[in-house]
Amino acid sequence: MLSRSLGRSGLTVSTLTLGTMNWGTQVDEDDARLLLEDYLDAGGTTIDTAYGYADGGSETIIGSLIEGLHREDLVLVGKAGISRRTGQRVVDTSRRALLTQLDASLTRLGTEHLDLWLVHSWSDEVPWQETLGALECAVTSGKARYVGVSNYSGWQSAIVAGEAQRLRIPLVANQVQYSLLDRSAEAEILPAADALGLGVMAWSPLAGGVLTGKYRGGVPAESRASSGDHPRWAAQMLGAADGPVMKAVATAADGLGVSQTEVALAWLRERPGLSSCVVGARKQTQLRAALASQRLDIAPAIRQALDEVSAR
Repeated sequence: MLSRSLGRSGLTVSTLTLGTMNWGTQVDEDDARLLLEDYLDAGGTTIDTAYGYADGGSETIIGSLIEGLHREDLVLVGKAGISRRTGQRVVDTSRRALLTQLDASLTRLGTEHLDLWLVHSWSDEVPWQETLGALECAVTSGKARYVGVSNYSGWQSAIVAGEAQRLRIPLVANQVQYSLLDRSAEAEILPAADALGLGVMAWSPLAGGVLTGKYRGGVPAESRASSGDHPRWAAQMLGAADGPVMKAVATAADGLGVSQTEVALAWLRERPGLSSCVVGARKQTQLRAALASQRLDIAPAIRQALDEVSAR
């Protein structure tokens, strides 16, 4: 497994992070154990979760599975600020909510600290100074070694990072959506991250599975798009399932004798400023295809062709 420093910090993360958003819903503990074993056997270290995933189910499963493992060998990434109440998505980045959720996460995970703790979303309802104060408290109390943000725009991350630097808070990351089918982060988020010394972690690096090619020609049963839980995402991504980007990925995969998953992840892995791709595999076959991407180096000509066809 390849690894990199997260931005200009001393924290090292795997270039493939094990995402656990579906643990506790579509992935039960037995299947999660198999995924974790495959990931660790491949040399991976970095596990991503959040307070709001499966209403705490993801963290509970992780806590059960890592019990007995060498904690110092793992990089646990947690997030707070998004939860669900009576089925509704709630964003609350107040000091009270963030620190309460952090304590709950640590209890579920069975650990005294997170290696990286992120604010899950920007909120216009809470002063950013208050949100930053919660991050400072997490670091000074020892409950988080490093902190960061998620889904922040360039200007939002710049405001927070500037003050964090003055206060000597180790703000080191921004986790955002980024893939061959969504390169919008390149407009301002990646340049801002580079200027601020933040590492970028890409969520949905396979565009919710679209880049694997499984949606070409239809929607498979039991897929994310067939659930009806994300209609706007499904409409957007499925519209690209048979588009020029997917055709280019398929052509590259056929020519190289590898899967489309490997091509998409290998392309993203070498984008400037990218530290890690968060892969939320639900099955061992999916994870193993993602892990195989670590062995693939895409030739410059193929990379250029993918760059051009996917350009915004």
